[in-house]
Amino acid sequence: MGALVGLGVGIGLLLVWSAFVLPRRPRDAAPTSRRTSDLLARAGLGQVSVAGFVVLCLVCGLATTLVMQVVSGTPPVALAFGLMGGYLPVAVVSGRARRRQAELAEVWPEAVDNLTSAVRAGMSLPDALAGLAVRGPAPLREAFDQFALDYQVTGRFGESLDRLKVRLADPVGDRVVEGLRIAREVGGGELGRLLRNLSTYLREDARTRSEMEARQAWTVNGARLAVASPWLVLLLMSFQSDVIHRYASPVGVFVLALGAGLCLVAYRLMMRIGRLPVERRILS
Repeated sequence: MGALVGLGVGIGLLLVWSAFVLPRRPRDAAPTSRRTSDLLARAGLGQVSVAGFVVLCLVCGLATTLVMQVVSGTPPVALAFGLMGGYLPVAVVSGRARRRQAELAEVWPEAVDNLTSAVRAGMSLPDALAGLAVRGPAPLREAFDQFALDYQVTGRFGESLDRLKVRLADPVGDRVVEGLRIAREVGGGELGRLLRNLSTYLREDARTRSEMEARQAWTVNGARLAVASPWLVLLLMSFQSDVIHRYASPVGVFVLALGAGLCLVAYRLMMRIGRLPVERRILS
């Protein structure tokens, strides 16, 4: 009996020791946290933490709820608008990410042309990339300035390219970086030809996508207007206390919940029907 007790105590002490001493396997980030961090990176806000962004959403939602409660005096209506207020930062960051991605897609061909000219002039590929911090398009200069610093400090071209991909967080940028990595390995006379082909491909792809987005714009704007209209009417009704208080009843809450659900389903359906293929960072 004493041996069993001693063995149990020994195993317990060993487990306690291993919990503090042995290295722990890092846990993967939750899918929601990773999606949020990717969204912030694509919007050029990689320095913002996911926790800080979540706190901002909560503060906006709470502030909107309090304001609408003061205006309408109806908790269900205030809660509905509070949810919209909490989603507002997400919508703003998503719009910023789309605009940034479109802006980068337009300037990448010019950046690759600058690289081609620099390589023809006899510069090495790392030096040509570092030169984009001065001669390249304005939206890309900061990222390539950091690349030049990384390469100057480490001297490792591959690792500097990986950090450049993280800073850009752009699908087109991923393809360009991987193309440059291949060009570095191939070298010689194939380098200029590869860069010219890459520039031509990017320019044609950007032109085709811009034409498709112009045709899709009416679908997107129509979906947003259709979803926003009933809530704008409800907002105006909030200033009429005798009308808006009817939504505090169980029937009013049901109408609000049903309307919100139908608006969400209709908006997602219209956006799915009219959406374009989204470029994914398959090489990230």
